[in-house]
Amino acid sequence: MDDRNARLFDRARSVIPGGVNSPVRAYGSVGGAPRFMASARGAYITDATGREYVDLVASWGPALLGHAAPEVVEAVRDAAGRGLSFGAPTEAEVELAELIAARVSVGEHRPVERVRLVSTGTEATMTAIRLARGATGRDLLVKFAGHYHGHSDGLLASAGSGLATLGLPGSAGVPAPIAAQTLVIPYNDLDAVREVFAVHGDRIAAVIVEAAAANMGVVAPLPGYNAELSTIVHAHGALVIIDEVLTGFRVHPAGYWGLQQDAGETYTPDLFTFGKVVGGGMPLAALGGRADVMQMLAPTGPVYQAGTLSGNPLSVAAGLATLRAATPEVYARVDAAASVVADALTAALSDAGVAHSVPRAGSLFGVAFTPLAPHDDDTVHAQDAWRYPDFFHAMLDAGVALPPSVYEAWFLTAAHDDAALGRIVDALPTAARAAAIAVAPAR
Repeated sequence: MDDRNARLFDRARSVIPGGVNSPVRAYGSVGGAPRFMASARGAYITDATGREYVDLVASWGPALLGHAAPEVVEAVRDAAGRGLSFGAPTEAEVELAELIAARVSVGEHRPVERVRLVSTGTEATMTAIRLARGATGRDLLVKFAGHYHGHSDGLLASAGSGLATLGLPGSAGVPAPIAAQTLVIPYNDLDAVREVFAVHGDRIAAVIVEAAAANMGVVAPLPGYNAELSTIVHAHGALVIIDEVLTGFRVHPAGYWGLQQDAGETYTPDLFTFGKVVGGGMPLAALGGRADVMQMLAPTGPVYQAGTLSGNPLSVAAGLATLRAATPEVYARVDAAASVVADALTAALSDAGVAHSVPRAGSLFGVAFTPLAPHDDDTVHAQDAWRYPDFFHAMLDAGVALPPSVYEAWFLTAAHDDAALGRIVDALPTAARAAAIAVAPAR
């Protein structure tokens, strides 16, 4: 193989910490030099050596339509021609906020009454939490072990020694008193939710939860979980923040919340956070929810949030073009493509005799090297994760780019046609055999 990727990685490490600008890109859990990408179109990405891969990362979700979708590229090009940034409101911002609010609806039920555009998912969740604290006058936050909501200080708390204890810093640089404002409890465990509220109920501002976990592998909520969670939280006067940064507008026109509403699971979050698809691949995220809560944001309320590039016109143009093109037919194509790959993955690993499961939440899925689908952080980490590096590199050698971690979701796009799907399916048996003969690390 051309060593240009390795040479670029060496060069990058001399000037960028770890050689990357986001940790998972460094291939730390799979080994080897990351592929430095030069271009992408449709279902394919091309690295610095000119080698093409079928892509199952999709920029970690935003490329719902496929890379460089013509309507999105044209919208960004047109917007750029009118100016890159104004530091002032634009009509397009209003249109995107209206579109987000309209999509998160079932019949006349529209829980997103106001929308604030920001630049990143981390900024959206950070702002939602500040807003919940401002609205309730309470300090504590509840999150779930294994759920990722960005890298702001309070969200990098790790679990304490028991359900009633406060969080401990999960990263260097996070002061203990800040981590202690976050309570970390097991996912998919309603008794844990009841217990934490029994002990701290009048001090908890909000519970933040991924609509379906997709940052510890894909772990969907158990049937009825999100609805009962909301009931418990609201009974104690706290707010529910549903994090749809990954799932929002990716698995359904109204996100995972909409998918659940269609299945008859009715609940109403107070706040939502969105990212990825909502910006069409450009830096853009959003939070939205109840008007009375959202109106507490400055300038109408006392909760401060600001951003020079919030609602950037290029990002807004990409988001509008993506959401307008994300028709029911697009979601049907993505769902069908995901089923083809998920079924082929199961067949290949079964034929190779590898214990596994393929957990799924809508069109999102992943592989877990354990016979029973994980349901929480402990069961996620009990799998034979050491099988994944060999599996990953066998797929990469065959021209298929997977997420470089077993704890990430696989993303299909509307551009994954029969030819792209065929290349993935053809690569899976060899990769499954590589996983079967992988050697567990010495203990």
